[in-house]
Amino acid sequence: MPLDPQLKDMLAFIDAAGYPPMEQGTPERARQGMRALSVDLVKPEDVVPVGSVEDMTVPGGAGERDARLYRPEGDGPWPTLVYLHGGGFVIGDLDTHDQTCRRICRDAGVAVLSVDYRLAPEDPFPAGLEDALAATEWAAAHLGELGGDERLAVGGDSAGGNLAAVVAQHLGDVLAAQLLIYPVTDGIGDYPSRTENGEGLFLTTAMMEWFSSHYVPADVDLATELARLAPLHGDLSEVAPALVVTAEFDPLRDEGEAYAEALRAAGVEAEQVRYDGMIHGFVDMVPFSGAAAEAVADMNRRFAALLG
Repeated sequence: MPLDPQLKDMLAFIDAAGYPPMEQGTPERARQGMRALSVDLVKPEDVVPVGSVEDMTVPGGAGERDARLYRPEGDGPWPTLVYLHGGGFVIGDLDTHDQTCRRICRDAGVAVLSVDYRLAPEDPFPAGLEDALAATEWAAAHLGELGGDERLAVGGDSAGGNLAAVVAQHLGDVLAAQLLIYPVTDGIGDYPSRTENGEGLFLTTAMMEWFSSHYVPADVDLATELARLAPLHGDLSEVAPALVVTAEFDPLRDEGEAYAEALRAAGVEAEQVRYDGMIHGFVDMVPFSGAAAEAVADMNRRFAALLG
């Protein structure tokens, strides 16, 4: 299927703006750029309605972390999803993924706890992962205060999908489900999609290398930490059922699909859906593409079904 025409126009608009590539700038500049695309363009009338939104703090690996709890309209109880935003472990925050969390909350009928984990290079691996684990463990002990239901899920997009997958491996049967949206599952692997889709499609090979250089310290022992960096190499035997989402024109497509296959091979229920015509980041691109909006709505329906 060809690239979605509206996403193609969006990419052309970004290219015509003439901004230097992310990897040629600083993390702070990249963070500002992400907010410009995902926060500054949202008008008040475009904010996705949910029942309530509450800013709060949750335990992290080294102190409290900011978080945001979204509850659906109506009366609960609801399942709870701990959501970990994308951004290459370097960029992104609660605000950049506010609309995405609102859509999941509304469409899937789930309370969403979005966690502002620590970012590299200020706090490289494993800081963000430690925050994700601590926040999810806390959520498991406080479900009555969050969604009210006994079901707990973990999820995230891109780098957040990586963290969610690792958290799921650590917490086993504590979780009812996991939502992995174009996750980073095997950064050391060699996959055709990384070459086919590595240029001109929003997420590039150079950007991925830039993210990795900030996230993974030079002194990390990859042999020891491989499973926590690349969850495809971890123990999948006891993890929760998963919905694994990929995009046709995403460099991360193949490793996401390989992860779903590995889950099934380990005896785990795993639905894998590829959205044709889509690029990396499409869940945040609903305002620019009708096809992206349809894909996100379908994803959320599938996630609701997985939760039962």
